[in-house]
Amino acid sequence: MTTRRAVVTGASSGIGEATARMLRSRGWDVVAVARRADRLETLEAETGAVAFAADLTSDADVEALAEFLDGSGPVHSLVHIAGGARGADRVEDGLVEDWQWMFDVNVLSAQRLVSALLPQLRRAAREGGHADTLFVTSTAAQTAYAGGAGYNAAKAGEAMLAHALRLELNGEPIRVIEVAPGMVYTEEFTTNRLGGDKVAAERVYEGVLAPLTADDVADVIAYALDAPAHVNLDLITMRPVAQSAQHLLARGPLRPRGEGGLA
Repeated sequence: MTTRRAVVTGASSGIGEATARMLRSRGWDVVAVARRADRLETLEAETGAVAFAADLTSDADVEALAEFLDGSGPVHSLVHIAGGARGADRVEDGLVEDWQWMFDVNVLSAQRLVSALLPQLRRAAREGGHADTLFVTSTAAQTAYAGGAGYNAAKAGEAMLAHALRLELNGEPIRVIEVAPGMVYTEEFTTNRLGGDKVAAERVYEGVLAPLTADDVADVIAYALDAPAHVNLDLITMRPVAQSAQHLLARGPLRPRGEGGLA
């Protein structure tokens, strides 16, 4: 059986790093892509994933990535996790440069990668039976919330890209999978969004019992990629039990209703 190779973006931290580690533990070859070469080198040393430093907002870097992949082996799966949020401002107060950055790293990076790597995915599908594209979006793509419009718009844009791509690839053995996590506790995401304010970032998770972890999301990603080739998990929405909806979050212990529990 041929070992399958995945390109995992955003692999220097959070969900991307966890996914690279998870896929390596399941026997995948992994090309780990992110901007921070030093973190990728550590990942490479610890897991055997192949590091490739690239800024996915750069056409030249994406072209270089495509050339490297073309010369080093097949691409069976594109796992696009890189992205991010900036700010939690009302629409009227938002900074255009923050919105532009979010659109570039969440939507345009996805388009660049699909355009550059789809020929290689098609080649792998012809030789190996199928290929995958997987996009990690967010529940922010599904439900708007005050202070989230820029991120809502960017992730909804990425989700629509995936939905349209699935239609465009109809008839080809290439799966298009979207994983949309709710609240995930990672080392950097919320801190970066709030301009480095770690106190404010910790307040977001305060009192929430067991928010999702990067490993939780990575496990679902690996499950989707390892599913039988004829099974496409179009959209996986996942949240911690404490988060029933984007706007409904329980803080404190979770207790059954009735005796000693909720009224």
